[in-house]
Amino acid sequence: MTKQSSGAENRLPAFPAVFAEALDYTIDSFQRGVLFSDAMRQRGNQYREQVAKAAPHVLSYEAELVADGRAMNPAANYLLVRIVPPKDVVIDAAKRPFVIVDPRAGHGPGIGGFKADSEIGVALAAGHPCYFVGFLPDPVPGQTIADIAMVEAAFLEKVASLHPQADGKPCVIGNCQAGWAVMMLAAVRPELFGPIILAGSPLSYWNGVHGKYPMRYSGGLLGGSWLTQMTSDIGGGIFDGAWLVQNFENQNPANTLWSKQYNLYTKIDTEVDRYLGFERWWGAHVNLNGEEIQFIVDELFVGNKLAAGMVKMPDGTVIDLRNIRSPIVVFCSKGDNITPPQQALGWILDLYEDVNDIRRFGQTIVYTVHEDAGHLGIFVSSGVARKEHDEFSSNIDLIDTLPPGLYEAVLTPASDDRSGLTSGRWTMRCEARSLDDIRAMGGNDAADERRFATAARVSENNLALYRTFVQPFVKAFAAPPATAFMAQMHPIRLQFSVLSDANPFAFPLRVVAEHVRRDRKSAAPENAFVEAQEKFSEAMVEGLETWRKTAEYVSEQLFLNIYGSPWLQKAMGIDPDSDKPLRKAEKNPLHRQLQETRVAQLRAGIPAGGSREAVIRILLHAGMAHGNVDERGFEMLRRIREDHTDMSLTQFKQMVREQFYMLLIDEAQALEALPAMIPDAEKRARVMAMVRKVAAVGGEVSAEVRERLHKVERLLGLARDDGATVTPLSPRRKQAS
Repeated sequence: MTKQSSGAENRLPAFPAVFAEALDYTIDSFQRGVLFSDAMRQRGNQYREQVAKAAPHVLSYEAELVADGRAMNPAANYLLVRIVPPKDVVIDAAKRPFVIVDPRAGHGPGIGGFKADSEIGVALAAGHPCYFVGFLPDPVPGQTIADIAMVEAAFLEKVASLHPQADGKPCVIGNCQAGWAVMMLAAVRPELFGPIILAGSPLSYWNGVHGKYPMRYSGGLLGGSWLTQMTSDIGGGIFDGAWLVQNFENQNPANTLWSKQYNLYTKIDTEVDRYLGFERWWGAHVNLNGEEIQFIVDELFVGNKLAAGMVKMPDGTVIDLRNIRSPIVVFCSKGDNITPPQQALGWILDLYEDVNDIRRFGQTIVYTVHEDAGHLGIFVSSGVARKEHDEFSSNIDLIDTLPPGLYEAVLTPASDDRSGLTSGRWTMRCEARSLDDIRAMGGNDAADERRFATAARVSENNLALYRTFVQPFVKAFAAPPATAFMAQMHPIRLQFSVLSDANPFAFPLRVVAEHVRRDRKSAAPENAFVEAQEKFSEAMVEGLETWRKTAEYVSEQLFLNIYGSPWLQKAMGIDPDSDKPLRKAEKNPLHRQLQETRVAQLRAGIPAGGSREAVIRILLHAGMAHGNVDERGFEMLRRIREDHTDMSLTQFKQMVREQFYMLLIDEAQALEALPAMIPDAEKRARVMAMVRKVAAVGGEVSAEVRERLHKVERLLGLARDDGATVTPLSPRRKQAS
């Protein structure tokens, strides 16, 4: 009877082969270890070079300084630069400029232009002049968030003055934390802005679903913002951005402690340049004034006050996001554990009752939700840049012309399109949505809102106690030499600085690494020891992921149970039995008065206008059947508009919005006015032919749209009730008959 061998025995090679594979693996692993250590040495040298620069950044584009915020009043450590287009890029002076604002969240500036496939790259490729707002490592003494807002307002005024011929105000992109800063400024200075694009920006920090996104619990579990204040006090009034970077790293221990380094180790022959390029940004830590970070934590993160209209400027002006008049584009991702979709979009539910409420305020909000991009992927992923950012840049005029309302941007491949009206590899369609679509994402739980409101009250109490009893002693011991030493010894910073040519024990690595590269021998991928190494790596990742999930579950349960306590809620002045929203933005009587005045003006203007206004009115009436706007239809309208050079894009946008509002106010009267707007019969026929052509570019026309168009044709005398078409006679034919 023949003995059967197990699978494991079949997998093992004969002894000489094992010996050969072991030798190959030993040589390979030793060489990889040397090259990996040398990459760490290069990272350390790169870090020291970045720290020594007066204005470090990671932009891959040449830039020219336009304005320095330090020379303004109030002053801030922000700079405005113009991106110099590459030689193969042609800029259209008539196109609106783009202004990219980078987040100041512990890292240095430049992530928005980190590589060619980036926000800056796609904006330049679309022919737009491009500007970048970055910052220096250290803040101006005493600068506040309000000071930064005023400096950025001056930057936008400067950009607009440099492009008087541009058709439209600057489009502003706010990445991550820069997004809420841009929204705050747009609420108090709405006249400065064209479309606003928010990429991964947390405007509703309390929102999220259970079992995910544990970062929102951290403020409550630490007892509030007193620890932020103490960290600033220890730093002599300066908050070290390395602490923020550490918070980000703690969200993904598998990547931080293993995968990132292991990926470099296994791809050491090809991955070093890419790794060092990213680490140049990741290790460029910047500082904030204590007043800045305290405002951010108290007002936005723990307090979550922005969308509720509870944040004020120093002059007492309430920041009401409903004052923004520019279209707002929100780009978020389900794979983002820093700013999940609920935090990026929850502010809409705080501000508005329904879509008609959005329309009454004249706002246009467009959102798109990526399926799996991580937080950094929203800014630096080449795939995201070539798809979402490319489409937003190419179709920014379409977004700026959309009627008020809530839309989702849906991107479909343009490979099958034969219209010649698409802008690239994708076709963008803006589909009408309701607030129920936002609610369906979750994160709007009344019980959770009470918990976070309780945590905010606890934070206020703990901060007051710290400032009264502890802060004086901390400040007394925060001498400059001690604070500088502690900053240098921060573990996040130390991992970059300890291994560099400044360390005499690390210097020989360069020589040894050069010898290794000349005689490099890699083990084969099918080497049994390489496969065992891969299995070990998978086990490490799985173990660290289990640790993360367990820690997240425990932290969530602690938060929910501590701040869900009815006793604690009552003690903090929160009614534990109430389902009434705690943070709903109040209605401003002035808004209602202005809306009523505007409605009266629009109603009076319904009979006015000619064929151009009639075309837009008819198209909007037909489009209301499904609420979709296709970029191909807009491109056709844009070409029609260009044939009438007396109308700018701004005027065209205003006309579209006015016609949309007229239909909302009194649809019957708006349609009955069409015959007087187009008195000539032949012109009516040409108008309807053009309308039908525009309506058909997105594909098959629905039955409801056909019925709406047929209704208009009957009003214009171009069709009978039985469906027959009426052919209009020219004046000459009429006279002959």
